Amino acid sequence: MERVHSGLIGPASPLPAERRKGAARKRFTLARLIDAAAPYLQVAPLTFTFAVFLLVPIATIIVVSFWDYDSIRVIPDFILLNYEELLTSPVTWRTYLNTLKYAALTWVLTLGIGFTVAYFLAFHIRTLTWQITLFLVCTIPFWTSNIIRMISWIPFLGRNGILNSTLIALGVIDQPLEFLLFSDFSVVLAFVHLYVLFMVVPIFNSMMRIDRALIEAAVDAGASGWQVLTNVIIPLSKPGIAIGSIFVVTLVMGDFITVRLMSGGQSASVGLMMANEIALLQYPAAAANAVVLLVVVLMMVALMLRVVDIRKEL
Repeated sequence: MERVHSGLIGPASPLPAERRKGAARKRFTLARLIDAAAPYLQVAPLTFTFAVFLLVPIATIIVVSFWDYDSIRVIPDFILLNYEELLTSPVTWRTYLNTLKYAALTWVLTLGIGFTVAYFLAFHIRTLTWQITLFLVCTIPFWTSNIIRMISWIPFLGRNGILNSTLIALGVIDQPLEFLLFSDFSVVLAFVHLYVLFMVVPIFNSMMRIDRALIEAAVDAGASGWQVLTNVIIPLSKPGIAIGSIFVVTLVMGDFITVRLMSGGQSASVGLMMANEIALLQYPAAAANAVVLLVVVLMMVALMLRVVDIRKEL
């Protein structure tokens, strides 16, 4: 009986201990692998969505841009003729310059209006309730379709529209102003109306993040209102200005329906040129135009990001 008892409570064999250590090492290794793979698993859905809905379409457009075509069909091939015809055509250069003109004018006007509105909401409206209320008022026109908002300018700016009729009735002018509608003026006006909110929102967000103690310190140091604006508020609002500028410029560069409706077919843009090529079933030419436009827009965005490093500023 004692021998059995002593055998039961005697020292354990080293084999189970080694097994326990091996199992512990395996569990530790598995835990490290899971920890290392966790970030990749978290970004996998976003990466998949990004690849399917952005990278694959862009790659498809690039491939099609090298294909050939005739009046009735698209021919899979590898040619550079589409890019040669595009880049050597004077019409292309004039169209791109016209589009850049629209983008520059729209950017200047939206920046001025957006900065003024954001500044008023951030620094002159003291209560959060009124800030939210007035901000929602700014968004009311954007609850309708872009096309409806564009068309609403036609009866206002037309030859016999509200504005001309009012000016004639007041004796300000003797005959209707012809430049108000179906002109570059109406195109830029519609662009500003459509996209100004994309400038207001990021600038307002940047201004709301400015520490008010910095402004008080500048005032206590004897800075004037203009100096506070130029040396404190504008530098700290640069991230919002950069983000708003990217939104506005990229939207204007790719827009075509605004130019078609508000110019009456008298002006051209890159987007409108691509739309006409698609209507004529010239898909490879339109794809080449889209690739060139993408490169131009990316260069413009890169230039903006060199002026303001958004990652450091935010």
